[in-house]
Amino acid sequence: MRILIAEDDFTSRRLLKAVLAKWGYDVVSARDGHEAWEKLQSVEAPKLAVLDWMMPKMDGIEVCYRIRQMEKTIPTYIILLTARDGKKDIVRGLEAGADDYIAKPFDNNELRARINVGRRIVELQAALVEKEKLQGVIEMAGAVCHELNQPMQVILGLSELFLDDLDDNHIKDDIKEINAQVKRLGRITKKLSGVTKYKTKDYLTSKIIDLDKAAE
Repeated sequence: MRILIAEDDFTSRRLLKAVLAKWGYDVVSARDGHEAWEKLQSVEAPKLAVLDWMMPKMDGIEVCYRIRQMEKTIPTYIILLTARDGKKDIVRGLEAGADDYIAKPFDNNELRARINVGRRIVELQAALVEKEKLQGVIEMAGAVCHELNQPMQVILGLSELFLDDLDDNHIKDDIKEINAQVKRLGRITKKLSGVTKYKTKDYLTSKIIDLDKAAE
């Protein structure tokens, strides 16, 4: 999992980055609040962030405020790193949008435990989003199948009648092709009705549902 650390002190930032990398995290670092804010706005922004309270250009509190104003499917889990441990400061940080805080100087085991909590929450949120997406796909697939099945049956029935009455082979070939395409639509709707997973594939510049994998 990717994690962003925002710390203006070079030595502290370097040590924190080394510790997190050792724990298996893909670390993105920022030297000040403004850089952290820019990186957290990107499409591939980390879902975990450790922000120092006191930073130049923009402090951690302001970054928290701005992140919470953004509309995100999975919100960023923010741990505020601070030398302030007074109750008023803690309340201020949490009200600004931080999910947790850790006081400096911190113990590595405590930091790891708090980050693990954040990771579990992010993973649970991601699983919930996938479940909601799947439910939406299943409902849409059911509606599409229901709406298509009846007209396809009518087209197939009429085409069979036309084939029996026509003598023109060219027209018969065209009707057979229509028949084949309708049957192809039938196979597609069968796959739709069997969707059990949310799987996508690249298509041009976007993504579409991968029916073969979604209906496995």
